[in-house]
Amino acid sequence: MMDVGRHPKIKLLAYAEVEDISGYVGNFKVRIRKKARYVDESECTSCGDCVEVCPIVIPDEYQVGLGSRRAIYLPFPQAVPSAYIVNANECLGQNPIACGKCIEACEKGCIDFAMHDEIIEVEVGAVVVATGMDVYDPTPLDEYGYSSYENVVTSLEFERLICSSGPLEGKLSRPGDLAFPKRIGFIQCVGSRTQDPDRGNPYCSNFCCMNTIKSTQYLHDAHPEVETTVFYTDLRAFGKGFEELLMRSKGSGVKYVRGLPGEVYEEPETGDLHLMVENTTSNRLESHVFDLLVLAVGAVPGQNTETIRQMVSLSKSPSGFLREAHPKLRPVDTPTKGVFIAGCAESPKDVRESVTQASAAASRASILLNKDQFSVDAITAVVEEDLCTKCGICASVCPFSAITWQKGELAEVITAACTGCGTCAAECKFNAITMRHFSDQAIYAQMDAMLDEDPLNTIVTFACNWCSYAGADTAGIGRMAYPPNANIIRTMCSGRVSPEFVWYAFRKGAPVILVSGCHYVDCHYIDANRSTTRRVDGLWDGMEKKGLDPGRLLLEWCSAAEGNRWQHIMNESEQKRQDVTQVMIDETREILKETKVPGPRNPRPRDENQPAGFVCLICGETWEGNYNAGVERSCPSCRSNSVRWIRKR
Repeated sequence: MMDVGRHPKIKLLAYAEVEDISGYVGNFKVRIRKKARYVDESECTSCGDCVEVCPIVIPDEYQVGLGSRRAIYLPFPQAVPSAYIVNANECLGQNPIACGKCIEACEKGCIDFAMHDEIIEVEVGAVVVATGMDVYDPTPLDEYGYSSYENVVTSLEFERLICSSGPLEGKLSRPGDLAFPKRIGFIQCVGSRTQDPDRGNPYCSNFCCMNTIKSTQYLHDAHPEVETTVFYTDLRAFGKGFEELLMRSKGSGVKYVRGLPGEVYEEPETGDLHLMVENTTSNRLESHVFDLLVLAVGAVPGQNTETIRQMVSLSKSPSGFLREAHPKLRPVDTPTKGVFIAGCAESPKDVRESVTQASAAASRASILLNKDQFSVDAITAVVEEDLCTKCGICASVCPFSAITWQKGELAEVITAACTGCGTCAAECKFNAITMRHFSDQAIYAQMDAMLDEDPLNTIVTFACNWCSYAGADTAGIGRMAYPPNANIIRTMCSGRVSPEFVWYAFRKGAPVILVSGCHYVDCHYIDANRSTTRRVDGLWDGMEKKGLDPGRLLLEWCSAAEGNRWQHIMNESEQKRQDVTQVMIDETREILKETKVPGPRNPRPRDENQPAGFVCLICGETWEGNYNAGVERSCPSCRSNSVRWIRKR
């Protein structure tokens, strides 16, 4: 941190928070609030005279509540800049000044209660998100007695107890009575590796095992008389030198018991902690007594991670950590161009892995910033100005905020930020957005080609490029046999599938239509498949209203690695296709012919008062009226705003 503060090309803004990030790759605008310290950091010498006279004493966050601090304090040792901070919410008063003892004690005159927060706006070309992580709060696990017994502590609290800069200055004692603990127990996987959401998280927190092994080795080296026992489900020492450290710990006399305790209770007189555990190695029930019990708590996403994620439009995993663009090929990139992730914002990891990933993120950012030009894939969206009605719906559904729009103005696509998912094109009511290389005309032509001959034996399949289409490849590479009736139309995202595509395919005689994309929480385009679900739900309702079998429209999720799932989806789709008869197809064609479901696009009328027809893209309802770009249209049947104009001939 000190090297960062001294670097001539690094501007360090301490005690600040990011309020907003806008723009796109190479042109990000960041608004930062630099909070008032009420101490001039350039003049403060960290003498500590102000701290001695401050009357306010509160728990110290850095010491995890085991120590105390004043209302004016240093955030942590070796803080950069090395200047004190006054917490305005804890100070006795600033306006008016009710105390002022710190001002009188400061010979340099560094304290100024007239300071205000400062808003700083900077322009940057790349953003690295490293919001870190928090530790799991074991309070819900009452059986371990964390909220009831003082001598049950977390692994982070234990670190502060044995640290030379901790509240006990490195003297090993238990919090209850400050007695020296001769028997210490460690319980692993507290808040990790559980399928019960009330008891923690399903993922492994990565560093807990090695942190405990390190602590046991420290106890052996510094206090060889301490008896140490570790309770675990299985130990994961997979890093360089980690297995050797585990063997050293076992060789030092540390006892490892394979099994987690069921309940902990304390003797009120002595403070000793009793627990019962099933040793799954020896298949017997054991009783243990300890002076101090340490809970190896796992990691959870940082408090600010979700706020930053929404600012720069990032995707997250089911665990809440940020998701990378590709776990192997692009481990520090994100779906948003110009934004990179590092450290525990991506997943729980130890210091070595965090440093490695931070170096990778810095390298990726430097490569980007050293370019004179930035190339993008030619699959971006284009707004046709003569068709745009300035409604702004496209901007509201874009997962990357790549479309700018203001009321009464035309929508504009920022090409550098657009990823080509096509959600905006599927949402546009007036066909005012064209997708390069995945245009409506190309998709209609593919449906015409596959349904012109023998449509009864054809399953029209819309597959997302990143997961479903790749899953079909995986099934093929793995030689997984499935019926060959599915004809795949590749789209960049399932969000590209417009309701109009589905109605058109049914009108052309498709017996079954399959829409498939990334898993619901694993969308390559953050949350674009939410739009897919919403549209398909509306299509099912519309099919029911028309007397069609909603089961003929299938919605399935499949990842690139799930070749066997793709095989299963194809087998189920074929079974459904075999249930559809030619009579049902003919009836469908007749119903959709009467409702005049639109096919390929029609140009916008030049005369806004020209008589026109309208069709609801959700339920298929049709009606007539005058076209007027300034009038918001909605379906009289389902009240949906997904309405498209039809040229009246």
